[in-house]
This record gives sequence, C-alpha cells and structure tokens, in this order.
Amino acid sequence: MSDRHVFEYALLRVVPRVERGERFNAGVVVYCRARGYVAARTHLDEAKLAALDPGADATGVRAALHAVERVCRGGDQAGEAGRDDAGRRFRWLIAPRSTVVQPGPVHTGLTDDPEAEADRLLDLLVR
Repeated sequence: MSDRHVFEYALLRVVPRVERGERFNAGVVVYCRARGYVAARTHLDEAKLAALDPGADATGVRAALHAVERVCRGGDQAGEAGRDDAGRRFRWLIAPRSTVVQPGPVHTGLTDDPEAEADRLLDLLVR
C-alpha cells in the first residue's frame, strides 16, 4: 500500500493588464508538508500573452515565473525568502498580490509523489 500524503497547490496566473482582469494559467506551486516539499513548474504561452496584451513584456513575465521556481528551490540565490522552510516559502508565494504573475486559490489533494504531482498538474492545468 502506498504512503499517501496531503498536498496543497496553487496555480500561477498571468494577468497582463490588471485593470481588464483577463488571465491565463502559467504555472503551479505544489507543497507537501509531510515531505517538506515545495516546487513550482511553469510554462509561459507567449501566444496567449500576446493575444491579451500585444505590448506585454514576455521576458519580464518569464523572469517572474522563474523567480517563483528559485524561491521554491530555496537557498541564497532566492534571497531571504529562499532561506525559510518549505511551508513558509509556499505561504509567501501564494500570498495575494497585484502584479502580472498572481497566485490563484489553494487546493488540496493526496499524493504519494509530490514531484510527479507537480508535473501532472502542469500538464493538466497549464499546458
């Protein structure tokens, strides 16, 4: 029998023009407390970005998504947030913000492999 654990996840949404409220999914952040695991998977669909805002800065949006991945990996390269434990990093990343890259609501599930779950959710909800 597998050893399943509760995990939490939030989608990362790109909102090119906050005043319009249009958005699309560009990543997922997964946290499993029992495994001390936090990770982000991202994928920027540049065609969707250009459709919503032809003048959007794709390089800047991609950099913001990669910054989320760095915070999840932790360490000094991710700044002060990267030195926190996995749970604190997840909570910091899912805090509401009014930037181009915004976290969605938190959802939960059960998994025996949080890393595979992150990949599955990226394929299911983003790609």
